[in-house]
Amino acid sequence: MYGKDHFYIVEQKTKKAKQRSKKYTVRKRVPLITKLRKLINSYCENMKQTDYLFKSRQGKNRPITRVRAYNILREAAQHCGLKEIGTHTLRKTFGYLVYQNDKDVALLQDIFNHSAPYITLKYIGVNQDAIQEAYEALNDLRI
Repeated sequence: MYGKDHFYIVEQKTKKAKQRSKKYTVRKRVPLITKLRKLINSYCENMKQTDYLFKSRQGKNRPITRVRAYNILREAAQHCGLKEIGTHTLRKTFGYLVYQNDKDVALLQDIFNHSAPYITLKYIGVNQDAIQEAYEALNDLRI
C-alpha cells in the first residue's frame, strides 16, 4: 500500500436462493483518505514494496493472522477502556459515521453489499438508536 491511493479487498458472500446457498466473491476498491495515506507512507518509509504492512513474528515476511489482528484490536480497546470491541466494530463504526454525515443509505448498502436498506441500518445500529430515542421520548410525555 506504500505510495498508493487505494487498495482492494475481496469479500466472500453467501447468496441465499430458496434452499441452496451459493458462495461468491466481491472485489472492492477502497480509497485511502489523505491522512491515512500519509501515515502509511511514513510507516513504510524503510520497507520494501513486497513487505507486509503488519508482519507476523513467525517467519521472515508473513502477514499476521486474523486472530492476531483481533487480539491487537482487543488489547488496544482495553487500553482505552473500551469493551465489546470486535473485528467488525471498525467496519460498523465507519458505516455509522458515514450515515451520520450524509444519510446516504444506498451508498452504504452498496459498500457493505447488503440486499436491502433496512439490513444496512440495522447493521450500523441506526435502528437501535431510533428505538432508544423513541423510549426516551416517553420521558417527556405528560401522563
